[in-house]
Amino acid sequence: MHLVFSADGQSWPIQLTGPAERTRSALLRSLPLQLQLHTPKIAGSHIYWHAPFVEDVEGATDVLDAPAGAFLYWPVRQFLEITFAPLQAETAQVTLLGKLDAPIEGITALAAKLKGEQGQRTLCGQLSLEGQAPERSEPQPVLPDDIVAARQALWAACPADISKLTASRAIMHPAGPVFAAEGEARVLHEFLWWVRAARGKQDEAALRVAAALALNKTATRLRDFCHMDQTPALLFRLEDAMHEPLDFRAVVDEAIIVAGRIGAWIDLLIPWNDLNTAFRTAVDGKG
Repeated sequence: MHLVFSADGQSWPIQLTGPAERTRSALLRSLPLQLQLHTPKIAGSHIYWHAPFVEDVEGATDVLDAPAGAFLYWPVRQFLEITFAPLQAETAQVTLLGKLDAPIEGITALAAKLKGEQGQRTLCGQLSLEGQAPERSEPQPVLPDDIVAARQALWAACPADISKLTASRAIMHPAGPVFAAEGEARVLHEFLWWVRAARGKQDEAALRVAAALALNKTATRLRDFCHMDQTPALLFRLEDAMHEPLDFRAVVDEAIIVAGRIGAWIDLLIPWNDLNTAFRTAVDGKG
């Protein structure tokens, strides 16, 4: 079975391989998938986009053992990604889903372009099933309609209060609010994965309280520090849901998907390569 990854006017086939049936099924249910591509900040030689589903690792391959051209799912980052060279040192267990069935040079060139342009424009793409145009299937909601609708809207388009984060030219703006917002969303996303991993091992009532506090903290910071007036409302709603008689797994997974998407939209605003170059220049020029 092949997927087709398309971006920047080009297309590449990806062959699905291996026994990761649960993750593969979740992926296929999400197709066709519109993508916004991200450049890496730590691990290096890969391009990635955020997945609209949550699954535990299958097969547990060390990310540093992933060969060039690997197509993989990185659970605690909630990334789908393609590698094009050995990754830099980072400790993580990932799910191998397949491999690029084409020369790696095309992805390498795309990655170089993405690295230089992120924060200046969003490089979009699509992932689809080769030879088919299946209708994307949404699982039957087990959560309140207002939460589901708000999450769907968040995934469909970048919220206005995120888009305008770069508009301010007040003191230390826009860098201060953008970096604060991105960090808050990323840490919330990671913490919720920790909560998810603790299900069945620790008291559920305590985990609900912990998740609710984390959601409140992030929502409050986005609202009060970063002057966001739309996105925090969904996080506050999920905080309330943690205290409602709803399936805990479903609420946590929904919160992970929401937090990941918020962080992803903010990440796309940041010209990481230019900032890293400026940072190197500043620190290398000291004394």
